[in-house]
Amino acid sequence: METIMKLQDVWKIYKMGAVEVPALRGVSVEIMKGDFVAIIGASGSGKSTMMNLIGCLDIPSRGSIHLKSKDISTLSESDLASFRGKTIGFIFQQYNLIQSMSAFENVMLPLEFLEYNDQKAAARAREILTLVGLGDKMHHRPTQLSGGQQQRVSIARSLVSDPEIILADEPTGALDSVTGKEVLNMLQKLWKEHGKTIILVTHDLNLAKLAHTTIELKDGQITRISQNHEVN
Repeated sequence: METIMKLQDVWKIYKMGAVEVPALRGVSVEIMKGDFVAIIGASGSGKSTMMNLIGCLDIPSRGSIHLKSKDISTLSESDLASFRGKTIGFIFQQYNLIQSMSAFENVMLPLEFLEYNDQKAAARAREILTLVGLGDKMHHRPTQLSGGQQQRVSIARSLVSDPEIILADEPTGALDSVTGKEVLNMLQKLWKEHGKTIILVTHDLNLAKLAHTTIELKDGQITRISQNHEVN
């Protein structure tokens, strides 16, 4: 398997006045293209920090992160934003939809940032919303949609630029168990049928069982990496 992301001796240190607080301490791991990875750990373990680094929303204090063989800390802010937009799709716990925009407009937004042709962008947004079962709800605003439907808009937005990696941060945290299961089934389908690399950040061990590879964090360090061959 090909490595899509590599973290090498990664530290993330936050400064609180004169005090330095290490959130990640010497993390090294490779994420393989086409894998389904769960990052687990209790609150304060470093999950959110690792998610921000893997998602190229932040750069390490020390060590290196290579995404598709590119060292992210060598890229300018605008180059990194463009590279991230094309390579990684984000799904958040609270959906992060713009309330004044319709589902269609929310999904179009990443393509506008990537300067897609308007006609192509509109066709792509319609195609993806139909794929997630919201073809008849395109012009509804978030307040007119259920939690599960809003998360599906969030998934459509993450997919619209056809990224290789989907990074999902507690994607079922705000949903009831039935709707949460639907969202997870969709992630598994994207992994198995569409070949996406899925990275799921969660504190829920039951969700982690759906992943092929589990990375466990404690006190900013990886304590265990395991694989579940039953989900292949």
